[in-house]
Amino acid sequence: MLVRKTGDDEYEMISGHRRLFAAEQIGLDRIPAIIKDFDDDEAILAMVDSNLQREEILPSEKAFAYKMRYEAMRRTAGRPAKNNSSQFGRNFQTDIVLAKEVGESRGQLHRYLRLTELIPEILDLVDSKVLALATAVEVSFLNHEVQEMLYEYMRENEICKTFQIFALRDYLKENDTITKMELMRILNENAPK
Repeated sequence: MLVRKTGDDEYEMISGHRRLFAAEQIGLDRIPAIIKDFDDDEAILAMVDSNLQREEILPSEKAFAYKMRYEAMRRTAGRPAKNNSSQFGRNFQTDIVLAKEVGESRGQLHRYLRLTELIPEILDLVDSKVLALATAVEVSFLNHEVQEMLYEYMRENEICKTFQIFALRDYLKENDTITKMELMRILNENAPK
């Protein structure tokens, strides 16, 4: 378990929530912990690293973990290191460094980051492997109002394919708004035969 001190005799758990829960279930009143002196961004980075070590991780969990880590790394990139040396060199690019650290390509990292733009109902479809990741990434470029109409369509009809989303996005490039009927027409006209 990893904790950081937040006040006199007060600690915040960074990682080890599942171990603590398991220990409580079997009646343990103490478990070993490592105390680290983390600032907020360092705590986020440690927590995300811990969560990414789990064997079973949903695409949404990975997406939000990457986003938290990405944002924390971007915030710390401009600060001088504690030993006053440049940790990442002069041309620091957060996405390249993060992709390498988590073992993803830069493109795949950006696909996961896009998932954080989805409404929860569509993100659930990705987690349950009903909606393909590539299609979900395309959906993420739609505003939430259109995503809600799209979700309703998929719930009542069928899961959309990527080329249907392309057609919808093309329509929205030319038009500022879309009605539910127009959305249905576009999706139906571009449905697989």
